[in-house]
Amino acid sequence: MDFDNQKMMLIMELRRLGVTDMNVLEALERVPREKFVLKEYLDMAYANQPLPIGLGQTISQPLVVGAMTQALDINDRSNVLEIGTGSGYQAAILARLCRRVYTIERHKPLLDKASAVFKELGIENIIYKHADGTKGWKETSPFDAIIVTAAVEKIPEVLIEQLVDGGIMVVPVEAPRGIGGQKLLRIRKTGDTYETEKIFAVRFVPLVSGLPQ
Repeated sequence: MDFDNQKMMLIMELRRLGVTDMNVLEALERVPREKFVLKEYLDMAYANQPLPIGLGQTISQPLVVGAMTQALDINDRSNVLEIGTGSGYQAAILARLCRRVYTIERHKPLLDKASAVFKELGIENIIYKHADGTKGWKETSPFDAIIVTAAVEKIPEVLIEQLVDGGIMVVPVEAPRGIGGQKLLRIRKTGDTYETEKIFAVRFVPLVSGLPQ
């Protein structure tokens, strides 16, 4: 299946929708999203929408991947923590832009599949583990940036503690009860405090603590 035209159309759409960082766009162009989707969804690999990947999880919409990556403001010296490996697509995008990606996934079958794709694509700067992502990865902290690919009920202080001073976390947060919806926040740590900025409304699966039985 030839994806070149679909990929070009997607990149043009993402630029119109606000993903303007050329390094991010290049990463989105070069990482083969078709490697990270289920076979039954191959024809939709470059549609600007989320797709199921099994175990109740999804590969995020390309617009969301691009916007979250852009908001991290990373470079080739950055160490980045990802909470929720999922399909591995977001980690593969980050790997083209930063020094090292540390990624955590609680569903081992998903992690096994993602790590196999990393190896197939020759990506060597992704460090992964099967663990409870709500705790972060203290042993390898602090991180220049943290990306959380599942929704939290409140800003996770334990993750903010694992950022460098000036570091950025991008995380979807549930709106207060009764209001509904989720908002994607960009959080910058400054000393013992942090500032938040809303990016846009999103819809993610919830971040769950512990490991599946």
